[in-house]
Parts: sequence; C-alpha cells; structure tokens
Amino acid sequence: MGLFDRLRGNDTPRVAFLGIDGLPHGLVADNPDTFSTLSAIAAEGDGGQIDSTVPPDSSACWPVLTSGVNPGETGVYGFQDREVGSYDTYVPMGRDVQATRVWDRATESGLNATVMNVPVTFPPQRTVQRMVSGYLSPDIDAAAHPDELRKHLSESDYRLSVNAKLGHRSDKTDFIDHARETLDARYEAFSHYLAEDDWDLFFGVFTAPDRMNHFLWGDYADDGTYRDDFLSFYAALDDYVGAVRERLPDDVTLVVGSTHGFTRLRYDVYCNEWLEREGWLSYTGDDHDTLADIDDDTRAYSLVPGRFYLNLEGREPYGTVPASDYETVRAELQEALRTWEGPNGEPVAKRVVERETVFRGAHDEIAPDLVVIPNEGFDLKSGFRPHDTVFDTDGPRTGMHTFEDAGLFVDHPDAKVEDADLLDIAPTLLRLLDIEYGRTDLDGASLV
Repeated sequence: MGLFDRLRGNDTPRVAFLGIDGLPHGLVADNPDTFSTLSAIAAEGDGGQIDSTVPPDSSACWPVLTSGVNPGETGVYGFQDREVGSYDTYVPMGRDVQATRVWDRATESGLNATVMNVPVTFPPQRTVQRMVSGYLSPDIDAAAHPDELRKHLSESDYRLSVNAKLGHRSDKTDFIDHARETLDARYEAFSHYLAEDDWDLFFGVFTAPDRMNHFLWGDYADDGTYRDDFLSFYAALDDYVGAVRERLPDDVTLVVGSTHGFTRLRYDVYCNEWLEREGWLSYTGDDHDTLADIDDDTRAYSLVPGRFYLNLEGREPYGTVPASDYETVRAELQEALRTWEGPNGEPVAKRVVERETVFRGAHDEIAPDLVVIPNEGFDLKSGFRPHDTVFDTDGPRTGMHTFEDAGLFVDHPDAKVEDADLLDIAPTLLRLLDIEYGRTDLDGASLV
C-alpha cells in the first residue's frame, strides 16, 4: 500500500525531503528499471523535469532550493563570490545565506526539524532540532549539533563527502567504492534519525551522486568501462529511497528533489583566458592567479560558473567602465558572448542572461552583470592563472551541470510538477506542512 493510499486522520502533516545533488530527471526517465521507486512516485503522485537556478552551481542552488527565493535574496551566486567593494573573493558558507530557510520557518511555527548534510549550511544552526552541515564542512565534530548527533555520527561510518581526488585517477575503482560507502553510510544515518520519529520536517541530502556524475558521466553516456557501476550506484540509491518510502509513518509526505541536471562534458572553458585574448582583461604581471591581479585596463572579468562582471567605476575598486557607459559596454560584451564559438564552430552560449532578468532583492550588490548558460559540452571555468588554451580537453571530469533537467518527485496525489523550477520546492514543502507565509515572501509557488 502506498503512503498516500492511507488515511492521515487528524495528525499534523509532516514532510520528509530527500535531496539528490545533481540527479537529472532524464536519467530517471531513460532508466525506469534502475529507478523503480522514483518511477512509482511519479506514477502515484507526480514527478518531472524542473529548471535549476542561474547559475546552476551547487553553492547557488541549495540556498535557492531551501529558501524559495532567488540569489538576489540569498546573497549567494556560486562557489566563489566577490566581496562588496573589493576584488577579494570568498567561499560562501551557511552564515552567508541571507534568506530564511524552510526549516527556519518550520521552527518558527513550533515544529521540529532534522537537517542532514545540506550544502552551504556550515556552521550548523543551533536553533533547529538537530543538524549536520554538508559540503565544505571541515569535520563531523564541527559540523554536527547537538552532542548526541555528533557522538552518533562520529562513532559510525558517516562521511561528509566523497573524496573527489580519487576520481582524478584513471582507475576509478577506489573512487566508486568510496562513493558507494559514503552513500551507504548516509542512508544508515538518515534511517536512524527517520526512525526516531520526533521531527515534523526531515531534510536530508545525498551528495555522492553529483561526484559520481562529474567523473563517470562519460562512461554512462559513451558506454564506457564503468557504465554498469554507475547504474548500480543509482539502483542502490533508488532502493534506499524506496526503503525510506516504505517505512515512513502515515502522516508524512515524501518529496525527492535535485538541484540541477547533468550532461556530457567536452571542454573545460577558461573564461578569463578568453577575455584576455579578446582584449577585455589584462593583469599587472605574468604571475597572476586571482581576481586581485587584474590591472586598470580591465573592462570585464569572470567568476565560475559563467558569471561575467564589468569592471565598473564606483563598484569595483579600480573600475574603468564609467557608469554612463554601462549599458553600451554590457551590450558589447553580451554580443561577444553570444557569438563566441568553440573549436569546431559550435556556439559556446545557449543563452546570455542579464542580471536584472534573474536577480532581484536586497543582496544583489555582487550579482554578475551577465551569466552565460552554456551549450552542452562547454563547462565554464574562471581560470585566472595563465592557460595555454581557452578550451581544454584533458581534465578528469566528464560530466557537467545543466540548467535544464533537474528532477522533482512528490509522493502526493494532488502534486502537479509542470512548468516548475527550483524556486517552487520550498513553497511546496511549506504547503505540505501547512505553514503560512506572505504572498511576496517567496519567488516560487507550491506545486500541491
């Protein structure tokens, strides 16, 4: 009997959200036997493809997914952000997220929330029931709160992340084994705290899929050596989702969602190398490797992934583009990006998005002026250090993020997953929890 074939009675509604970092909906749709659980949820509730956020970088995506507002409100635009009024950069952490997360709204409504391994949440919040922060946390002792959670995870095989360095080896066996062990340990921890049954919102994220996709997508797409291992990993993940679904109490709605899609990577593209060669960017010397090394002839620079900034007077410390010329210079750069071609004449950019189109809010001071959504195969890097080429084919990664083709599966008969994006997940969870919010509080809308 499915979860939503049962009567809920008068119990307060609860939600279990399982995040799968980097799971493409197309992978599920193309392999229904591998994903029998997610296919069943889509059939009995609903499931489908959703769009990611701009840019589709995990550090930008998770704050959007967990808050329901765009990066102009979260204040996080990527793995590396620029300080206001400075060329200094930093890696955003949980305290840099300026928006209210869904578990904060739950707590403020008197509900209990267990939050496990969500990226961009370090250090763990002490205002929620329990939390172990996710990717970029230094270790379990620092990442987990309260002491009971810290002790339990420390004494188990729990791992905060997959060792990506193993994926750089030509022999991927150790990497695959490590990813599977990380997945197994993550499920065991989730299962333990799901069974506590003392939460109203459970929010847990599997991040190993993103790592698998980065290093093994080429094997999957090209029928390579490790294709069977890749699909076996996902079959195990789907089995774990199925085990959770089967064991959830009657009053819990299961939601499974991902942050972005994936596709075959063909080229690592060094955007600052291209800007330098095209006359937009120059440096103070030959030995340059950071944004701080650009000189006063620079008109534009780039941060990963595909974010382009004008070196604007009054905004950047040594800005060269007058504010009065902003629209003209930006249009010139936008046209150059639109006509940028790869090694075989393919267009690099699928779309070039203007900042005001996608970023709105009180924290948009460091928003990029333009964002390139690349065509499949072109993975946009920043690349401040000198490179011999703009388009590199020698990197160890064979999979890249896409804006399209994130996935969402809602185990509820009233769910309608269509014309949706990442912004709609938080409102959906709040609706399922019967938590009220203002009409203008969120950028997305409930899908239930």
